[in-house]
Amino acid sequence: MKSPSELAAALRRQWENADKRESRLPGAAESWPLEISIGRPAAKTLANNLDLVKEHIAGWRNPPVGEVVWEPIRYRAAAEAVDIPVRWILRQPTDWVAACADRRMREEFSAMTLFAEHTDARFHSLLIRRRSLWRGKSTDEVLQAARLALALQPGIAEGRPLRMLSLEGIDTKFFERHGRLVTALLDVRFDGDVSRIGLESFLGAMSDTEHWLLVIDLDGDLLPFQKLRIRSSELAGAALPGSQLIIIENERCQHHLPSIPDTVAVLGAGFDLAWTAAEWVSQKRVAYWGDIDTWGLKFLATARESIQHLDALLMDAVTFEEFATAAVPEPVVAGPEPPAHLTTSEQALYHRLLKEAKGRLEQEFLPEQLVRSTLFDWAAS
Repeated sequence: MKSPSELAAALRRQWENADKRESRLPGAAESWPLEISIGRPAAKTLANNLDLVKEHIAGWRNPPVGEVVWEPIRYRAAAEAVDIPVRWILRQPTDWVAACADRRMREEFSAMTLFAEHTDARFHSLLIRRRSLWRGKSTDEVLQAARLALALQPGIAEGRPLRMLSLEGIDTKFFERHGRLVTALLDVRFDGDVSRIGLESFLGAMSDTEHWLLVIDLDGDLLPFQKLRIRSSELAGAALPGSQLIIIENERCQHHLPSIPDTVAVLGAGFDLAWTAAEWVSQKRVAYWGDIDTWGLKFLATARESIQHLDALLMDAVTFEEFATAAVPEPVVAGPEPPAHLTTSEQALYHRLLKEAKGRLEQEFLPEQLVRSTLFDWAAS
């Protein structure tokens, strides 16, 4: 048998469960009413500790909220049936909150109710499940972020810093304060592409922050470490050793890379390719390998703008066709037309990807042996 305080503590713990919060908060009427078992005193308890049972029954006479269901139960130790509280019924989310009598829970529930009333329905699950995105923020700014996330579109910054965007009344520091929240909201709209590409790249904004790139010594003797991280701004002014350079869009495929003499690879650049205009880069033999999707081809075009002699690897129609079964949808494309600096065949591939139901073939899903042999062949040619 459970007292009101014990069940209130259990209900408070349930609040910390994202699945339960989402299933019980506004818009989830099918979860209510909530019937909670109180439990019944054992016959032995009634016989040996009658005062404890009386105290238990008295505790449920006037519950803090909700309704208690009583049942007459016969015990050998009692001459007549004893009315026992067996179920506690809470009929709505406000009952759940009131039952717990917890200040932080009340504040969070109040905020979530406000979000449910004043944000797009697509954002409700995120805001209920991931409280860390908005805890400690004013509800007004969270609502402002939700409105902003509806107004933003790919490439909307047109090369300006994020602080220069003037939408939904935001100030110059808004993205600095709420970039993580805005990114998560945009991920809901654009199927995670914003996190994958990066907020600034997705919006076409000039980077205000340092971007760290992963450098791997494929030779093994060119650098003091096999792997190191370097800021892209420093890479622009500090030449890497070796006569050959491989630029790779994502870090996730680093295990595909073989040992190649006199070669260094730079991974994870994404849209941060300004460093490729450095004089030292133009003096090297350069290859570029990225995803086969519109964003990957856009990044390739950006790199080729600086490195006209660049060789694109595994970013062609033949590779896409051979491994099309591993392709996935690309919900947000880089633009309706191919960017400049793509070859004729790359432009044709770009147009094709725009029409494909599954127009994204990610690097890491290509066979490791194919990648290794392609890199070996390029290095040896």
